[in-house]
Amino acid sequence: MLSQTTAITSLNLKSIPERWGASLVIVVGLAGVVAVFTALLAMAEGFQSTLKSAGRADVAMVLRGGSQAELNSALLRDQVTLIKQAPGIRKDDDDQPLASAEMIVIAELAKKGDRSAQNVTVRGIGPKGMKLRPQVRIIEGRLFETGKRELIVGRGVTQQFDGARVGETLRFRGSDWTVVGVFESGDANESELWCDVEVAQTSFNRQGFSSVRAVLDGESAMQTFKDALTAEPRLSVDVQTEQEYYSAQTKQFRATIGVLAGIVTGIMGLGAIFAALNTMYAAVATRAREIATLRALGFGGLPVVMSVMIESLVLALIGGAIGAVIAYLLFNNLSVSTLGQNFTQVVFAFKVTPALVVRGLIIAVIIGMFGGFLPAIRAARMPITTALREL
Repeated sequence: MLSQTTAITSLNLKSIPERWGASLVIVVGLAGVVAVFTALLAMAEGFQSTLKSAGRADVAMVLRGGSQAELNSALLRDQVTLIKQAPGIRKDDDDQPLASAEMIVIAELAKKGDRSAQNVTVRGIGPKGMKLRPQVRIIEGRLFETGKRELIVGRGVTQQFDGARVGETLRFRGSDWTVVGVFESGDANESELWCDVEVAQTSFNRQGFSSVRAVLDGESAMQTFKDALTAEPRLSVDVQTEQEYYSAQTKQFRATIGVLAGIVTGIMGLGAIFAALNTMYAAVATRAREIATLRALGFGGLPVVMSVMIESLVLALIGGAIGAVIAYLLFNNLSVSTLGQNFTQVVFAFKVTPALVVRGLIIAVIIGMFGGFLPAIRAARMPITTALREL
């Protein structure tokens, strides 16, 4: 059976160039399905990767109780003092808690290309804020000075928005800010503008803070820190790691993209199945006499079925591979921005990973199997005498 299958399959594949027009229908259809599927999931993968990499497992994040995001959180100054004094926080060389009380506000910047105003995050950070983020480095200009209306902006902001270059002045809510530096971090921090938290409070007429970040002093420190804040009657806060916070922010986006990818892939896949059915039925009809002759010479029905299925799968894999290459060339590392949980723009890049390519190829194989199965059965059941009489 194996030798018969190999012989028939070889004949089928060698005749593909003679039927390139019909075979191209399968290849193009599957290339489109895989390219769209991979691109959509690459967007979700890039968004998740950007946010997840911004969080550390050894940094605790404290928000007001019941807040889902920093934008909805508010902590008073005396509450921040209590949080920083809680056990479980690592101390720096000066024996001070390695913690940063931070505040965020929403500002607007003009998007490049269409000039439309989009929300961006302006984050006021404390003196320890940079120490909590060792991945952040200034790539142009310098760090802002304490007590001045100066900003450093993420590299992603400079790529997506106008007016955020070093030396330029931005106006937010009646106050002018000078951009003095650009930083990169390879994560969601690059979507923000940073300044001195005390200056931000004065300029934006805020009294409190949005969150407190604190470096944990060891593996068991998280529970110690959380228990201490929970037991404090003057506090009503939620405590989680940065990693947990950013991971939770991606859930809704990933779910939405997953549903969208499923619907689009389903619709396009159904069309690809019908295209494959039509193509393979035509291929079987064209080779009816050839198949009947092989059957008359003693070739079994199962090798015929296997050969038609293999041809369909080969065409599907070629189409899937082309689609994956197209998705990689067009979308991998493509920088875009979308709304995050704080209703501000998050800049991220598409990530076409090997795992996504494999998933796309699996979809192509499944569609190829469906598209080749019925024509294969027809070829195997075709009456020999009838087929031999066909021109």
